[in-house]
Amino acid sequence: MEADYVIVGAGSAGCALAYRLAEAGREVLVIEHGGTDAGPFIQMPAALSYPMNMSRYDWGYQSEPEPHLGGRRIAVPRGKVIGGSSSINGMVYVRGHARDYDHWAEQGATGWGYADVLPYFKRMEHWHGDEAGKGGGDADWRGTEGPLHISRGPRKNPLFHAFVEAGREAGYPVTDDYNGRQQEGFGPMEATIWRGRRWSAANAYLKPALKRRNATLVRALAQKVVIEEGRATGVEVIRGGTREVIRARREVILAASSVNTPKLLMLSGIGPAAHLAEHGIELVADRPGVGANLQDHLEIYLQMAATQPITLFKYWNLFGKALIGAQWLFTKGGGLGGSNQFESAAFIRSRAGIEYPDIQYHFLPIAVRYDGKAAAEGHGFQAHVGPMRSKSRGSVTLRSADPAEAPVIRFNAMSQPEDWEEFRACVRLTREIFAQPAFKPFAGHEIQPGAALQSDDEIDGFIREHAESAYHPCGTARMGRAADPGAVVDPECRVIGVEGLRVADSSIFPRITNGNLNGPSIMVGEKAADHILGQGMLAPGNAEPWINPDWRVSQR
Repeated sequence: MEADYVIVGAGSAGCALAYRLAEAGREVLVIEHGGTDAGPFIQMPAALSYPMNMSRYDWGYQSEPEPHLGGRRIAVPRGKVIGGSSSINGMVYVRGHARDYDHWAEQGATGWGYADVLPYFKRMEHWHGDEAGKGGGDADWRGTEGPLHISRGPRKNPLFHAFVEAGREAGYPVTDDYNGRQQEGFGPMEATIWRGRRWSAANAYLKPALKRRNATLVRALAQKVVIEEGRATGVEVIRGGTREVIRARREVILAASSVNTPKLLMLSGIGPAAHLAEHGIELVADRPGVGANLQDHLEIYLQMAATQPITLFKYWNLFGKALIGAQWLFTKGGGLGGSNQFESAAFIRSRAGIEYPDIQYHFLPIAVRYDGKAAAEGHGFQAHVGPMRSKSRGSVTLRSADPAEAPVIRFNAMSQPEDWEEFRACVRLTREIFAQPAFKPFAGHEIQPGAALQSDDEIDGFIREHAESAYHPCGTARMGRAADPGAVVDPECRVIGVEGLRVADSSIFPRITNGNLNGPSIMVGEKAADHILGQGMLAPGNAEPWINPDWRVSQR
């Protein structure tokens, strides 16, 4: 088996890559260990808590005990299914802030500033504005002809409007499109949902690509990249119980996630020399940055009891869930099943002197956890809130030289004093928002953390016990200048020190972007395809994003 390009991983970036390379007439083969995404658990947006807790669809990784979180292990769901994590995520669509990408460029990822990536976001998007295409948002900033459908929920529940109005009452800006000119503020949330179905990278990119004769999907578990005389020539896989090599005539591209990509690089002899020697792996390229620089977003759920029975709790029983499922099936994506229920959002700054938002909110009209366990108290609502740019850095390392073993994941979360200051601000600013007049008709007591927790120490104790991953790991094979010893790939996604090998997924992020990472990961696949094809990049954009003119002196 061979192809021009062999892509490891049918996830967010891998699917986009396969589509663009096949569209350009190249022969592409995609290796994916996971299986089909058919069935309501993945395709029905409201069922999002199921696939990320099912071993059939999830690699089931966990971190090592986190020393700053009381020794808790953090769940690290990664998609093991076509579409990768875009098939098991919460479907929230965020591009990231313009300044995130400018920072990438300043750190050595030349050609990845906001002006450079904006045309790729526009190319990939099929943006629908508000429900039923009623406009809203920044049409000039958005793409409307791409494969990735992006829509907004109907926002029928009055709590969605109360959240945005409370933000306005608290003195924050309101934004009609956080993915357009102005991220900062309160407004509608966007999702990779189309006609009531999850619009994963598999639906958007992979399935259309596979209709071409020059794109193939192979179910197999990658063991390592085959490197001969300093050049990647193929991928060793286990397929149907048999070991074989799939050959790449031109290049191998790793798009296996920020957990599995560094693992594969190290198993292939690319990584920190001493660590590879520990496991008896022959060194091909000493790249100390492989597996380092691991970043994530942490969040807590600030939960309020509701004084009116208007939350989704009334459906949180077997009969209610069956009703939503049946309605979704029989109306082809209609009803509550057709939304991820994240329909209002906000990005704010935690204090004066911060140039652009460093706190994100997902608002949800039910008090519930990601694993689907609802608050015992019944009707309630919650804001998922957490800081965007933690200074903590972790790592992904090998447990052994056996490809079947899960890697060692250490986030080292909350290891910096600033992390605690930022998180305390998140709790206090959220309480202030929920105390605004807009919530008076709806808000009862605080379920968690609970109004009794007020001091820094009390809030810190709650964070230590309850902070959870927002499932945005990235940065473990970061992009930078070829001369940067900590960089793993150059600005064209080529692995430094090895010919014919690239990485294109969230591993290459120099620093985590604002918000959810699915959109930026797909953008990496789109842009990497143009680097690989070598036919020139899209012309840079010249749109000027909005930055609060008073950011130096005021928090809002």
